[in-house]
Amino acid sequence: MLKVCNLTYEVMESGKKVTIVKDISFTVDDGEMLVITGPNGGGKSTVAKLLMGVLPAAEGKIFLDGKDITGMNVDERANAGIGYAFQQPPVFKGMTIRRLLNLAAGKELPEHICCGLLSSVGMCAGEYLDREVDASLSGGERKRVEIATVLAKKHKVCIFDEPEAGIDLWSFSMLVDEFGKIHREKKETLLLISHQEKIIRMADRILVIRNGAVDACGSAKEILPALFGEGRECTCMNGKGGSGYGIGCGNK
Repeated sequence: MLKVCNLTYEVMESGKKVTIVKDISFTVDDGEMLVITGPNGGGKSTVAKLLMGVLPAAEGKIFLDGKDITGMNVDERANAGIGYAFQQPPVFKGMTIRRLLNLAAGKELPEHICCGLLSSVGMCAGEYLDREVDASLSGGERKRVEIATVLAKKHKVCIFDEPEAGIDLWSFSMLVDEFGKIHREKKETLLLISHQEKIIRMADRILVIRNGAVDACGSAKEILPALFGEGRECTCMNGKGGSGYGIGCGNK
């Protein structure tokens, strides 16, 4: 289980302290799929980076299977069992995709396993295995490679920050199928940050973040009607009544 307690992140702007994420708390049970959604700029990606240790929390605690990992760095959290796919993957000039997959897995992978990983994210292994992870790849290609590296190793929790970004519809369908397979088999806990309706509808629970704070959190049955304007009254907006969060495409 991943447990997040009162997570807060602050930055200094023009000599003043600005709170980007404030007092966010939630849990993700083993084998569960939690989708975090909400308006652009609301703090979703910041939460993902705080969970992975890319950014330091100003306040709050993060627990993985009961162990406090708040003080761990990125490498330590990865070794503890957290996998992370960036919204905007980095480039690695001089490193082939094959080698990157092996490094991600922590061992030498047979070629058929590497091919299967690339196929699962919509890439033809024969064309890509020995290409470098550099600027010659498009943003969408780098995104798919990044997701494949997370899938290369078993984790306790896999965090995917907007996995749909920059990916064509055909590859996206394959990726959704892969997430569905992982979820059905309860292999790993999934935490996905997404604006994509198809992904949101796969969730066991949905966490809505707006203006750096939790706007709503509940089961898909509770949140979906208000999220997509399906006509049901929703009273889960921090105790406020309402008929919609106004975030369907993430642009409001």
